[in-house]
Amino acid sequence: MFDPKKLLDDLLGSQIPGTSGTVRDKAGQAVQMAKDNPLAAGALAAVLLGTGAGRQVTGTAVKLGGLAAIGGLAYKAYQNYKAGNAPAEAPATEPELLPPPKDTAFHPSQAPQGEDEFTLTLVRAMISAAKADGRIDDDERQKIAGKLSLSGIGSDAEKFLMAELASPLDLDALVAGAKTDAQKLELYTASRLTIDPDTRAERGYLDLLAGRLGLPDALVDHVEATVSAAKVPAKAGTSPNPRW
Repeated sequence: MFDPKKLLDDLLGSQIPGTSGTVRDKAGQAVQMAKDNPLAAGALAAVLLGTGAGRQVTGTAVKLGGLAAIGGLAYKAYQNYKAGNAPAEAPATEPELLPPPKDTAFHPSQAPQGEDEFTLTLVRAMISAAKADGRIDDDERQKIAGKLSLSGIGSDAEKFLMAELASPLDLDALVAGAKTDAQKLELYTASRLTIDPDTRAERGYLDLLAGRLGLPDALVDHVEATVSAAKVPAKAGTSPNPRW
């Protein structure tokens, strides 16, 4: 069995698959991009799915790891929303991101279903978001499988990811995986981190997800502002673009 939290860190953290150990030359492009863009938005989409995200999350979020970064961003958006602030434009300097406080519902230890189960829900949310544009066909999955086999994430994690990629979208099951209001916001935040909604399909998916989660429009606007403020344009030459 694999460690769900490690998998989330591998997909959305500083230890992206392929950033350590030996890999074959033919995986070099994806691996080099992963090295240059830790916590690329999203690492899952860009490295494994080749969706060509053009912006990356940087700074303190990289150091926090997957669960803490997602929880911290969601908590920050929620705090701004509750304070009645207007969604802020991206600041001139990179904002500091802190992990959610232990005594709030946003902290992983407060998950009623357990950290591991909720972590898997977040991974599923990321995969569903990355598939939102409908471009992941059988041929793409085979190419992704080749990248995963070189990444060193382990056979169990690889099987889990490939099964999720092959599964049809089940929005009911995904939404049901969030047991609290805080988790609903984190699930949406993880989805928004994974993609920059540059297409109608992606924007439509995020809007549908927000509606199914029952998130107020103003709160969604704060997530959008918080995630956008934590992102900067990817370095020239490091944003993937070709479909393998």
